[in-house]
Amino acid sequence: MKLAEDADMALNKNILLLNTRQWGSRGLGELVDESTVKKMILTFEKRSYKNQELRIKFPDNPEKFMEAELDLNDIIQEMHVIATIPELYHLLVELNAVHSLLGLLSHDNTDILNELTDIDTLHESEEGAEVLIDALLEGQVVALMVQNMERLDETVKEEADGVYNTLAVIENMAEFRPGLCTEAAQQGLMQWLLKRIKAKMPFDANKLYCSEILAILLQNNDKTRELLGEMDGIDVLLQQLSVFKRHNPATAEEQEMMENLFDALCSCLMLPANRDRFLRGEGLQLMNLMLREKKMSRVSALKVLDYGVIGPEGSDNCHKFVDILGLRTIFPLFMKTPKKMKKVGVSDKEHEEHVCSIIASMLRNLKGQQRSRLLSKFTENDCEKVDRLMELHFKYLEAVQLADKRIEGEKHDMVRRGEIIDDAMDDEFYLRRLDAGLFVLQLVCYIMVEICNAGVPQLQQRVHQILNLRGGSVKIVRHIMREYAENIGDGKSEEFKESEQKRIMELLENF
Repeated sequence: MKLAEDADMALNKNILLLNTRQWGSRGLGELVDESTVKKMILTFEKRSYKNQELRIKFPDNPEKFMEAELDLNDIIQEMHVIATIPELYHLLVELNAVHSLLGLLSHDNTDILNELTDIDTLHESEEGAEVLIDALLEGQVVALMVQNMERLDETVKEEADGVYNTLAVIENMAEFRPGLCTEAAQQGLMQWLLKRIKAKMPFDANKLYCSEILAILLQNNDKTRELLGEMDGIDVLLQQLSVFKRHNPATAEEQEMMENLFDALCSCLMLPANRDRFLRGEGLQLMNLMLREKKMSRVSALKVLDYGVIGPEGSDNCHKFVDILGLRTIFPLFMKTPKKMKKVGVSDKEHEEHVCSIIASMLRNLKGQQRSRLLSKFTENDCEKVDRLMELHFKYLEAVQLADKRIEGEKHDMVRRGEIIDDAMDDEFYLRRLDAGLFVLQLVCYIMVEICNAGVPQLQQRVHQILNLRGGSVKIVRHIMREYAENIGDGKSEEFKESEQKRIMELLENF
């Protein structure tokens, strides 16, 4: 391993001389051009074949293939230079070297693949990169990598490095071509990651990397979310996270892993079928405990809870949350934003957004006795929750009015310069307004309108009383809710969109 590292260092020093794209002069060191690369690849192919032949012939006698192994290692070290010339990657494919490169996986030479697929290198020559990635996928690269990782013993440092390098290749490929995530997950990667994450081994860089790759696989991908659900992955995530219920992560790396696992869980909950698995796996109980324990995990637990109860698919979770006395947990967080939140990098806005979103989801989904319990929270202690709600209303209304003023100024300047404000520009302005606080304001107004329609005169009187006292207006609330209704249901069915808009309009009529 030391020899390989020294060779790498020497090689890196020579790359500046070898890489003619940087030097453009033939006089500086050996010129690496198409014919040099072809020679290298053919030598690699010959040595690779010879090494394989001797390994099969003398499986129990390493001395017999030691020399061939060293020769192969030498040419692999030389080939690292190809990773600096992605426009010649097509030669690897045309000369059938990809099959032999994949063969290297079986004896711990994963670093060459790691370099060839380095994301910055891939972007330097998209064409060469596409050709290489296609050939790797055709050769079932992910399935081979998974098989290889399964046979590696991570208690041996070199083999643990092999796992790390393999994960790096997967990350590089997924970043360059996000579409391959589904295929990779189905070729055994998802199963291996879950197995590795729950393995009873001390926390290390590989476990952190696994959590990262898992979160990448699940991003915007319902197929991988479904696959994880079917493999009981929700339970694996909940078990791994339960450690952080009463204990903070010991290091920054462990904290990063915890956050990756929370992100993976949030991703999974976007698929309705996984909400039920989360409910059955007692995910709500775990999040409720985390929210009460006041450890680092509290921030992410709030986000998970939000994802678990949102939309009509969150109805069962909403009812269960009230049954496990979740209202006693969520309302103190609504009444007062914890100071500790800023320490862990979460803004007050983010915290208030999640809490208001959870309460809005419960008002939308709860029926019967559970709904009555939620409404009685707003009347207790002389309607203090309504007072807090109105405080948030004016806080975010002011923030949005400031943002609107800025945007109007920009629009005015654009028109003066003769620029056209198209739909894309309008969407961008709307997103900026949401980010400035409009989204929280919409949630707060939705809660106001819901409680005023609940048939509890006390609540409606209090809302209107505070609006009048502070110079607010029903008209502004109606305008905010109409705008919310117009933009509702991205990615939802047309039917859902229409029924939801109709429901909001009916609530506004009686406001």
